Amino acid sequence: MGRIFSGIQPTGNLHLGNYLGAVRNWVNLQNDFECLFCVVDMHAITVFQDPQELRNSTREVAAAMLASGVDPKKHIIFNQSQVPGHAELAWIFNCVARMGWLNRMTQFKEKAGKHKENASVGLYAYPNLMAADILLYKATHVPVGEDQKQHLELARDIAAKFNNDFGVPDFFPLPEPQIFGTATRVMSLKDGTKKMSKSDPSALSRINMTDDADTIVKKIRKAKSDADVLPETKDGLEGRPEAKNLLGIYAALADVTLDDVCTQFAGEGFGSFKKALAEVAVDKLGPIQNEMRRLVADPTSVDAVLRDGAERARAMAAPILAEIKDTVGFLKA
Repeated sequence: MGRIFSGIQPTGNLHLGNYLGAVRNWVNLQNDFECLFCVVDMHAITVFQDPQELRNSTREVAAAMLASGVDPKKHIIFNQSQVPGHAELAWIFNCVARMGWLNRMTQFKEKAGKHKENASVGLYAYPNLMAADILLYKATHVPVGEDQKQHLELARDIAAKFNNDFGVPDFFPLPEPQIFGTATRVMSLKDGTKKMSKSDPSALSRINMTDDADTIVKKIRKAKSDADVLPETKDGLEGRPEAKNLLGIYAALADVTLDDVCTQFAGEGFGSFKKALAEVAVDKLGPIQNEMRRLVADPTSVDAVLRDGAERARAMAAPILAEIKDTVGFLKA
């Protein structure tokens, strides 16, 4: 059985894209892998976060995992900052990774924009911490979207360079991407060419996991579409990003293929399709949202799950980190 590591940032407004692209897939991985699911609060502070909002968001993301069906007894759910080994290994990797590698990271360029001189060092070195997250546990597989593949490739490069530099050819595994289907990339409800994002200024662009049924129905009704009827096959969605996005969301929620959705709704307009999409969204998300609200209202129980997970993660990481330090040449404590 391989070992999965995957993380999600606690930056508020957990949305449908996070659920379909990450959390739901984690639930499906539980029978095939040993899993560590991490709320990466250290990654979150690469840009300023209000401390209380960060604590609340950390609990909300953990609650979403639990409500979606991640089993904290069989697998490990924890928040990153409770395991110091992440930061320790990240520093070692800062000294292994090359500046040229980081300079090629497209996400830093996108997030920093024209003001990269004002970006935090943490935002620049973020990929080294991501590599540490994975390799601290010698994870063999990492669920990633297309936008994270470059960071996983860097983690593989760091692992290979560490193994080569210190003459330990098999110490770190080269983690493999675990890539899912089309539902992993949910797009904005207002622009089918842009990924659904919590940073979009329009609340109508996304369905939040805390939205009630009426809000979900309203957002889907107002979602951007086009004037054409729905095609008979998915090939007819080419050049129609909003249509492809809405049908893709339906397919993911109903757990059917995109062609199945096209067959079911071929020739219909978006008026009737959006009603059907709203119904399946409310039906599938409602129970998860209700359980999320219950858990968020009971922070003590969520904190207990995170503490237990962090204790187990530290125990798993400790012998690996000790061996890394010995390999590098640090004196034993």
